[in-house]
Amino acid sequence: MNILLVEDDDAVAEFIGAELVRAGCGLTRCDNGDQGYATACNETFDVWVVDRMLPGRDGLTLIRDLRQAGKTTPVLVLSALGEVDDRVQGLHSGADDYLAKPFSMDELLARLQVLHRRATSSSEVATSLQVADMVMDLLQQRVVRDGQLIPLQPREYKLLEYLMRHAGQVVTRAMLLQHVWGYNFDPQTNVIDVHISRLRQKIDKDFATPLLATVRGAGYRLGAGED
Repeated sequence: MNILLVEDDDAVAEFIGAELVRAGCGLTRCDNGDQGYATACNETFDVWVVDRMLPGRDGLTLIRDLRQAGKTTPVLVLSALGEVDDRVQGLHSGADDYLAKPFSMDELLARLQVLHRRATSSSEVATSLQVADMVMDLLQQRVVRDGQLIPLQPREYKLLEYLMRHAGQVVTRAMLLQHVWGYNFDPQTNVIDVHISRLRQKIDKDFATPLLATVRGAGYRLGAGED
């Protein structure tokens, strides 16, 4: 699992982070709600773990803002406030689970695994992706835009699938290198530029509305009217 931890207490964050990494999870940590919002909007995670009391946006406001922005990643709230009313408020904010401090790390891991499993099971139901008039058939691995079949090479297909799964979001070069090419570092290559250029020629050139935009200094975004 790739987890975003939003926790301002360094000692708590170091403890949780060490245990999650030991369990084989990927971890990104933010220490305030505003940084957590920006990171959650621009990067992809399997689960968010959010402390309720945070500088900047508090945890519940952070979750509400992310849900209003259309983000559906499962989120677990950590809080020293553990009364029934507190848990209800957390769930009403858009959280999927609520765990009161102090807690058992084994329980936290189990709850995160359940949230991840639910999300994975739900996503597996979908057999197609759609952005504007472009549809990707995940079973037949074919792409059609405005009724026209678009032939893609395997890497182009994988690249487009990742962009479609994150439609409307800014996808960074680092994200593409990791999830499409499997690199955990930048090999100083123009491979992304070459494939983006080829993909743009195929999905945009002969159509009135461009879908694939370059966000200067940030990355790329797929979606109608985004350029």
